Amino acid sequence: MTNHPTSLPGRERPRRLRRTGAIRDLVSETMVGSDNLIMPHFVLPTETGTGEIPSMPGILKNGIKPLLDQVENDLGLGIKTVMLFGTPEEGTKDPVGSPAVDSNGTVPRAVKALKERFGKDLIVMTDVCLCAYTDHGHCGVVNNNGVIENDPSLKHLADMARVHADAGADFVGPSDMMDGRVQAIRDELDARGHNDVGIISYSVKYASAYYGPFRDAADSSPSGGTRESYQMDFRNSREAVREALLDEAEGADILMVKPALAYLDIIKDVKTVTQLPLAAYNVSGEYSAVKAAAERGWLDEARVVRENLIAMRRAGADILITYHAREALKQGWL
Repeated sequence: MTNHPTSLPGRERPRRLRRTGAIRDLVSETMVGSDNLIMPHFVLPTETGTGEIPSMPGILKNGIKPLLDQVENDLGLGIKTVMLFGTPEEGTKDPVGSPAVDSNGTVPRAVKALKERFGKDLIVMTDVCLCAYTDHGHCGVVNNNGVIENDPSLKHLADMARVHADAGADFVGPSDMMDGRVQAIRDELDARGHNDVGIISYSVKYASAYYGPFRDAADSSPSGGTRESYQMDFRNSREAVREALLDEAEGADILMVKPALAYLDIIKDVKTVTQLPLAAYNVSGEYSAVKAAAERGWLDEARVVRENLIAMRRAGADILITYHAREALKQGWL
């Protein structure tokens, strides 16, 4: 008969490091704080006014003045970086997304106002994509056969990025998934003297069902077809590494994986092949699913948000773009 010891040897006690909250905090491997967080904002083409987003509780669409007030409050929480998504004037959308390159458009006006008020205290990032500005809702130019044209779209995207840089944006974020757009944008920015404006590239963006609430907020759903011919197939992982490395070679300063929660393995894969900072976008559907469950009392929102954000950081994300940022900091969830 084998004798089983009644206790483990003293040197094999991992629980010693879990005994109290203070000890657990002392030895924690992964942390999330305000420096890691980017707060997205939906901007209306107005000076005043706000709009609710029914599918995204707690998130509003803001005119310029309410945006400034909200950002000021967020700065008080420690949120120093914003990502802007614009809405064009009603009736101005067209096949090539002309409102996206209007220097007096929604996003350029918002960027100028933010930089005038907050200067270097605030990092302003802008989304660069045509979907909210085209009458067909696709992220590039569509030909007569309904095909999203890659190369003809690049000039429009580069012009959009340049307009945002002219307004004072610190980073531009191409999210369209056209091949070669990072190089096109970098070339355009450099040619116009914007060498210091960075590119946070949506390098690995999957064709995902998690974007539904965002498309409601930005009025950017395609009127026909899908985005599967340019956004990535969620069955693929090796392709993610290829896309990330291509964007790095083209001049991206920060890489991104989008969505986040269903793609933690992708975050980890990309992190192992790049020395660039890596962002994860905790997208609208991920946010709204947590909100809906919490409203029904099905889960503890504070604990789930903390667990989700930690998971993204643990997988390798340096930066988290999340609609939870404001509430998580305000409520002390992190």
